[in-house]
Amino acid sequence: MQMRTLGKGLKVSKIGFGAMGLSFSYNKTSPISHGDAIALLRKAVDLGVTHFDTAEVYGPYVNETLVGEALAPFKGEVTIGTKFGWNIQPDKTPFMQGFDSRPEQIRKVAEDSCRRLGVEALDLFYQHRVDPAVPIEDVAGAVGDLIREGKVKHFGLSEANAATIRRAHAVQPVTALQSEYSLWTRDVETEILPTLEELGIGFVPFSPLGKGFLTGAIGVDAKFGEGDIRNTIPRFTPDAIRHNRALVELLAELGRDLAATPGQVALAWLMAQKPWIVPIPGTSKIHRLEENTAAASIALSPADLARIEDAAGKVKIEGERYPPALMKQSQK
Repeated sequence: MQMRTLGKGLKVSKIGFGAMGLSFSYNKTSPISHGDAIALLRKAVDLGVTHFDTAEVYGPYVNETLVGEALAPFKGEVTIGTKFGWNIQPDKTPFMQGFDSRPEQIRKVAEDSCRRLGVEALDLFYQHRVDPAVPIEDVAGAVGDLIREGKVKHFGLSEANAATIRRAHAVQPVTALQSEYSLWTRDVETEILPTLEELGIGFVPFSPLGKGFLTGAIGVDAKFGEGDIRNTIPRFTPDAIRHNRALVELLAELGRDLAATPGQVALAWLMAQKPWIVPIPGTSKIHRLEENTAAASIALSPADLARIEDAAGKVKIEGERYPPALMKQSQK
């Protein structure tokens, strides 16, 4: 698989792998087994994926341990991004924990994440969400200290706005921003992408397939299992699905011309936007993993991109991408 560069020197595969769904958010009713998850992650390496994404809050904690175990045979061959920033409490739902990006907490999370991942230094360490109680300069400074000590290699932010990115970057260069971006979530195009390009920061879009919607596999009668995050997301109500299917139909039509699936077209479109964009689709299924990674070899022509842009511009996406409480945590 072709490689891309995030920031000033983190080289990763053109498509990464988001491991969150292997531990929570999607699989509570019929979770993937530990052995199958290990096999899936190692299959991703076989297919050319060198960049994997996790976080302490996924589980919490168990996702980092899973990723560390699966990738242990490939040390030096792959990179792993993980995240800090939550006040994790076992009796509360992940992402509803409250923030904690105090410098002493950042250091503790770094040490604990290294232990769970089985590494001496974290390749990419993101602030998972901006903590309004801690100045971003203090956060950047704390991660900078860890970088100078050799415990972290690269600093990242997630769901931060342009002003916050600039303030952090002035203290400690930011290698990558991770935020949602896909054909049905394009907010970052106005301010975020120009800021990243100006500062030389890479972009790692999560949910590049719209939490599965852009694959075409989710219909109006879709039923999500217990604990599936999509049960709470406004875009996955039957009315919103019915309305937003127009976007999937566009992808399917173009896919037929390219001998590609709707999901592959969506990923190819995303990678065509900038050479420093590295999406991290996640899945628990081998055939979807193979489908996603194959998208790295699809080259959309200027005419294809114009066709997508024209048609997508006529589809007004219905429904917010998160419930209100989670929307408040973004773009700070």
